[in-house]
Amino acid sequence: MDGCRIHDPEARFALSGPKICVDGTEVTASARQVLLLHKPRGVITSRRDEKGRATVYDLLPRSPWLAPVGRLDQASSGLLLFSNDPYWAQQLLDPDQHVAKTYHVQIRPPLSASTVAQLAAGSVLDGEHCLPMQIRELRCGGKTQWLEFILQEGRNRQIRRLLAACDREVLRLIRVAVGNLSLGKLRPGEWRWLRSNEEDLLRQTPSPRDIPCLPPEQL
Repeated sequence: MDGCRIHDPEARFALSGPKICVDGTEVTASARQVLLLHKPRGVITSRRDEKGRATVYDLLPRSPWLAPVGRLDQASSGLLLFSNDPYWAQQLLDPDQHVAKTYHVQIRPPLSASTVAQLAAGSVLDGEHCLPMQIRELRCGGKTQWLEFILQEGRNRQIRRLLAACDREVLRLIRVAVGNLSLGKLRPGEWRWLRSNEEDLLRQTPSPRDIPCLPPEQL
């Protein structure tokens, strides 16, 4: 390192600082790569599972090294990001950044318009008020209803817990967008690399009409 030989394998230093060589080859920080996956239902957001269940890594390329940016639980599906840049990922997950996430949720039985409005403006979890959220009805089929949630925070199982408190069963929960970055035409299990000019979309606040409903083949 900068002409000095380092023998401690746990030595720490910034990759942007001193020149580091291993066996004569210079080591530099990798360029950031971000992958967008349409996570299917039933797949675990984990590197491996002790019960032998399918994980998201069964769907991804073997290299480079990538870590999930946030999570989706096993029963949920939709947009899940992966990156090789943990510092960038942590910034995106920082609660103070209020990065918006959009979900389409199928419930049974339907909620009234007044309950939807109350849920959006005055929800409480674990004794703390939730940040105001945008909720609108997408369609209602009599016994079931599709709602769109736009959240400015990411509490654990937030939507499922709020709807359970209303005695509603969640049949489907799909994350369709982060900021103004949507799933697009990706089908469950498909992935693509994010283009560098798309990263700005992640920090934009979407309008409720910006994110289209997914067609049946993408659910």
